[in-house]
Amino acid sequence: MYAICGATGNIGKAIAEKLLAHGSKVRVIGRSKERLQPLTEKGAEAIVADLLDTDAIKKAFTGTKAVFAMIPPNMTAANYRGYQNEIGQSIASAIEKAGVKYVVNLSSVGAHLPEGVGVVNGLYDQEQRLNRLEQTNVIHLRPSFFVENHISQIDTIKQHGIMATSLKIDAPLPQIATSDIADYAVKRLTAQDFEGKVTRDLLGPKDVSMTQVAIAIGKAIGKEDLKFVQVPHEDVRQSLIGMGISEDVATGLIELESAINDGSCSPTEPRSPENTTPTTIENFSKVFAQIYNS
Repeated sequence: MYAICGATGNIGKAIAEKLLAHGSKVRVIGRSKERLQPLTEKGAEAIVADLLDTDAIKKAFTGTKAVFAMIPPNMTAANYRGYQNEIGQSIASAIEKAGVKYVVNLSSVGAHLPEGVGVVNGLYDQEQRLNRLEQTNVIHLRPSFFVENHISQIDTIKQHGIMATSLKIDAPLPQIATSDIADYAVKRLTAQDFEGKVTRDLLGPKDVSMTQVAIAIGKAIGKEDLKFVQVPHEDVRQSLIGMGISEDVATGLIELESAINDGSCSPTEPRSPENTTPTTIENFSKVFAQIYNS
């Protein structure tokens, strides 16, 4: 039996589906029975609970071989790090009370830093919290920039004919598909081949610049002249707030992008076969085109 937090999100859902396809028993945790229904139809046991309900989460974790732990994003949180720490403490307490021996924890590149990386700051806190669980083996997965983040550019492309970011457009950046994160998490959940507390960066197939991303996506959607344009951080922050994202989260996202730009938020491992994943930006561009045209 495996327990999966965030089972209605991109990564958690993919992990659950892959484990179920392997014939494993899976408990999926989420707040919505309806959103968990597709997984229960495939054989999962659904636990409808808020991750702040430590007792319910402890029951979900009890008797499992391994747990996939993550703090789901909350883009409207007034105090994002505070939100992360509330959820993180509940998950850690449930792991300890349930006697879980193996945890695959979703963290992020930059989570080795206690400050200065915005929305990743709380993931540093969670890594430290889980590292204090003496009887639990933990691997912290630190993926890089998600290629799926580019999907948010669709409206900008359709309205303005460009892609826009406050990231440097010509600086190569590791970018990863969430499906590859799920594949790696399943590998470690089932193998349980880690001891103590370890980390693993996940870096995609190669570093690519935003300019290269625009070229690949432009080719896929039939806009050969598509370009990424770098815009001021404050413009992006105000745009995020206009989309309904809280001021604290918007500020945290800009702080993270600033840290990426100045190089302080970067992988702690050199690229290797172990942390290199297969989905290229060209592969992802085909998925992007399907969504763009739908």
